[in-house]
Amino acid sequence: MSIRYGLLALLETGPRYGSQLRTEFESRTGATWPLNIGQVYTTLSRLERDGLIVPEGGGDAKQQLYAITGTGRRELADWYARPVDRTQPARDELAIKLALAVGTPGVDVRAIIQAQRAHTLKAMQDYTRLKARALAAGPDSQEEMAWLLVVEQLIFAAEAEVRWLDHCESRLLRFAADRAAASPAAERDTPGAPDPEREAPLPRAAAETPGGAA
Repeated sequence: MSIRYGLLALLETGPRYGSQLRTEFESRTGATWPLNIGQVYTTLSRLERDGLIVPEGGGDAKQQLYAITGTGRRELADWYARPVDRTQPARDELAIKLALAVGTPGVDVRAIIQAQRAHTLKAMQDYTRLKARALAAGPDSQEEMAWLLVVEQLIFAAEAEVRWLDHCESRLLRFAADRAAASPAAERDTPGAPDPEREAPLPRAAAETPGGAA
């Protein structure tokens, strides 16, 4: 949905060709989410079908100029005013991987966490360097400010992921410790399990006859 509204947002400032929309979308987001030109034209076709944009002038699809309609402007205004829905989160590959790994014999979940943490920390360091360069140059345009906001969002997201991975590791360690502590008691309470006190061998002195050695 972000591509749909992203293209509408760009068209609100004036008609554009599909190739222009792709270039400007990537420029505004710092190429963080690169667009395939096929995605652009597919989205434009759907926007035209829904009456949110109209073609201007002749030419084929690749040379067609598109403009936003009144309906498109109202839809865009609604999008700006509407909070992004977090009640239906997108599937997260890392969360799915850990959830499946926990119940799979032979999978080292801690190794997965540690490898991911190292990767995420490196990505966060790369984003931080990009932010430092952007701040040193001084954002002097709306496009540069938009890129800075995107980079900072990536940094915050990486920081949150590292904290979550630390939390996962701690929780798994506590879970393993609790199970280890509970297992001896569970074994003692199991019907038919040997009673360590009743089954323990008698000391040698108690086992000997009153007359002494056998």
